[in-house]
Amino acid sequence: MKVLIIEDEKPAARRLQRMLEALDVEVSQMLHSVEESIEWFANNPHPELIFLDIQLSDGLSFEIFDEVTVKSAIIFTTAYDEYALQAFKLNSVDYLLKPIDDEELQTAIEKFRERDIQPKEVQLSFEDIKKLLVNPVERPYKKRFTTKIGQHIKMIPIDEIECFYSENKGTYAHTIDGRDYLLDTTLEQLDDGELAPEQFFRVNRTFIISIQAIRDIVSYTNSRLQLKLHNFKDQEIIVARERVKDFKLWIE
Repeated sequence: MKVLIIEDEKPAARRLQRMLEALDVEVSQMLHSVEESIEWFANNPHPELIFLDIQLSDGLSFEIFDEVTVKSAIIFTTAYDEYALQAFKLNSVDYLLKPIDDEELQTAIEKFRERDIQPKEVQLSFEDIKKLLVNPVERPYKKRFTTKIGQHIKMIPIDEIECFYSENKGTYAHTIDGRDYLLDTTLEQLDDGELAPEQFFRVNRTFIISIQAIRDIVSYTNSRLQLKLHNFKDQEIIVARERVKDFKLWIE
């Protein structure tokens, strides 16, 4: 089976590709915008199956179907709430809410494989769902964090955070001004869809770092990498060996 991924966030697209390849599903192409997708469909054979994000960098993916008749089955990958998806669920094989779960992805693939039909032209009408998404919601990534300092509550914008790290059973945010703030969360919660994947990456069990914070990347022992940030200098930050491949994809 060959599939196409249409997803504007390249790290998310590469993650989905790896998940699919683990299920013996070949990703033949990855596209990242409405314009690119329209051009590709006009000049290439259509795949059996498309994994389609809703909101792309240059508009809603529904605009693709205004320009071309897509001859593929579709699995939606989206951060939108379930109520909005009901309007077009019957027109697609399935939908997957982000962050995508391995078991749900496998179930969606099995559902497609069990369809006792050949891929056929799919006539999709998205007018109802367009009305629901006139003002599409932003992806549910954190824009800021709060922490209590004495009797005060301080807001920390996400763009001011260099890294998150765990220490003595606490989770801290280290900011660009060199300060550390204790947060009421865990690295696991942060890594499970709270942070924009193009901006933050979990390099090991202890650290999640911002791509803007990286000052230098140095080869380290046992095929690992050492990261040097602009302001954080309290501890060594080492990319775990099993995370190096994904890290290199992330920084491309």
